Amino acid sequence: MTVGSHWIVGVDVGGTFTDVFFLDLESGRYEIAKAPSVPSDQSQGFAAGIMRQLEDFADIATIVHGTTVGTNALLERDGARAGIIATKGFRDTLEMRRRDRPRTWGLWGQFEPVVPRDMRLEVDERTLADGTVRMPVDLDAVRKAAMTLREKGAEAICIAFINSYANDANECAALDAVRAVWPNEHVDASSQILPEIREFERISTAALNAYLRPKVGNYLERLETLLSDGGFGGQVLIVQSNGGLMSLDYAKQVPVRTALSGPAAGVIAAEHIADSAGIDNVITCDMGGTSFDVALIADGSSALAAQTEIDFGLIVRTPMIEITTIGAGGGSIAAVDRGGLLQVGPESAGSDPGPACYGLGNRRPTVTDANVVLGRINADRPIGGGTKGLDIDPAKAAIMAEVGNPLGLDLMAAADAIIRVANASMAGAIRLVSIERGHDPRKFFAMPFGGGGALHACAMINEVGLAGAIVPRFPGINSALGCAMADMRHDFVQTVNGVLGESDLDALASRMNALAREGREMLEATRVAFDEIGCVFAFDMCYQGQTHTVDVPLGAMARDNVVLDETGIRAAYEGCYRQTYGRPLEGLSERILNLRVSVIGKRPRFDLSILAPKNSGGDFQTGTRAVWIETDWQDTPIYERLGMPVGTVVAGPAILEQSDATIFIEPGMRGTVDCLGNLLIESARTEDVA
Repeated sequence: MTVGSHWIVGVDVGGTFTDVFFLDLESGRYEIAKAPSVPSDQSQGFAAGIMRQLEDFADIATIVHGTTVGTNALLERDGARAGIIATKGFRDTLEMRRRDRPRTWGLWGQFEPVVPRDMRLEVDERTLADGTVRMPVDLDAVRKAAMTLREKGAEAICIAFINSYANDANECAALDAVRAVWPNEHVDASSQILPEIREFERISTAALNAYLRPKVGNYLERLETLLSDGGFGGQVLIVQSNGGLMSLDYAKQVPVRTALSGPAAGVIAAEHIADSAGIDNVITCDMGGTSFDVALIADGSSALAAQTEIDFGLIVRTPMIEITTIGAGGGSIAAVDRGGLLQVGPESAGSDPGPACYGLGNRRPTVTDANVVLGRINADRPIGGGTKGLDIDPAKAAIMAEVGNPLGLDLMAAADAIIRVANASMAGAIRLVSIERGHDPRKFFAMPFGGGGALHACAMINEVGLAGAIVPRFPGINSALGCAMADMRHDFVQTVNGVLGESDLDALASRMNALAREGREMLEATRVAFDEIGCVFAFDMCYQGQTHTVDVPLGAMARDNVVLDETGIRAAYEGCYRQTYGRPLEGLSERILNLRVSVIGKRPRFDLSILAPKNSGGDFQTGTRAVWIETDWQDTPIYERLGMPVGTVVAGPAILEQSDATIFIEPGMRGTVDCLGNLLIESARTEDVA
């Protein structure tokens, strides 16, 4: 393929596959590609995915990248050796956390912080909660601590002083002192990463940022070199966990903001697809090779969480799309535990060695192996366009050895049991983000994507009671598509901690407008073309005496500076509080804990109709295949999904195949191709079907 200078390339690196979406904004032409991921160096899978369609990188205008380097480093505890310089008496904040436990109802369990105790040193300094500096920082002690950490092998340092959110003077002085003796740029101050109240959350976020900086920074530098050597002269943007984009240089400074980069891109694509299809309420179901990621889109918008727990005790307090993740991907390993129960995940075979059917030496069964044995995946047409087919015999042997024999089941019953357990786990994740948060699942459509999501869509409809499912045109490339769609975004937060009636609103407005200007300057410095730049202003508020806050937006996205009005703020807070808790509390003063500013640069939109089927009909049934359904084999029609014109209706049981995914429509369900090429799956009715 010869690429023009107007092409945008979205690249999402998953645990098994690297997905790529190519788009020319001028002509509307697009291409897709998948390549095996290389866990040891994601840049290799990144390059291989692009090279599936390109001979070099010279003509690409923009690359937007969703990466899991930071996520994997946190989950696998494979970050840098980092050190912390803390206020005397507070070096154990990172380890004490909120006095929570790995197992809520158990009396045992352990937690290993990413920065061990001998790498957390203390110095004399003290700032009070009102911002008063009681004791200036001892800079000689700071320099000595930095040199000690360097001798201990630290690659990065985090300076985390008590109450630095209220006054960062001591931290900034210590930061300058450390930089004068430190051999690299991996030095952070907690007040610069998160200038927000709550000591543990601030220190955890800053420490995790330091823990990731060398790892993510080295990866991004390798990526820059690889692209430069390939002739690339355009821009590289990185997907943040909030669904927005940032520059590559900024990503090196705050890699903690990439903690859920790839899954966030998939949710962004889902929002646009659902909106274009006229569906307001969607639960995204991203099933890749390693995990099953679930997010809820209500009334057309996904929710942002103020903080996220990546793993037990690893708290990141930056705005992130609310995503629930479980270990139920295609490569998730099935095994019988010591109690004789069948478990699926969280351990995954990944891309190397991959499922047993890959023939690369894995002898433990996975969800993919079960789907192959059940006939739902075509062993002669593997996802990703590989020329080598899947080997069903190792899959059968693995299932019998690890599941069938221990449970006394035959091959088909064991394979079916693996799928049923995986489906139950996925249904539980969907209930967690819907029913347990007060949403009626009957009003929501599942949107399955990733390579495996559409194989389980009908099971999710039946298990949870969803309205139906909408399968994107290219489910296996959905997160890469989201990369190409995402806007640039920068989020700012500062603690106020003042009573509404006693606060200087003009001063608050001035602080918020200054942050908005800073955000605009950051966007303009990237030289990205925007259709519009706007700001969203908000407060975190609660009643006096309360701990938990509610998010209070101060109007829609604005181009101009914010003007604050006490009556308007109070009315907005009461409305948000009523929506969250049912009714406001009379007679209590309102407290503004934090101010928040989000600066959003809207990139040019493209019409999803470019993905719609261009053909007007023809024979899109490619044959039939025996598929195990319930308790027996059924002769099931096989369709070429991308050859189905708009308006096609297919009754289950049916298998729809395409290069990036497989769709299984169960008996009693039907699928309809909408005007954008999406497949709408619902309970079958009496209308004619193909």
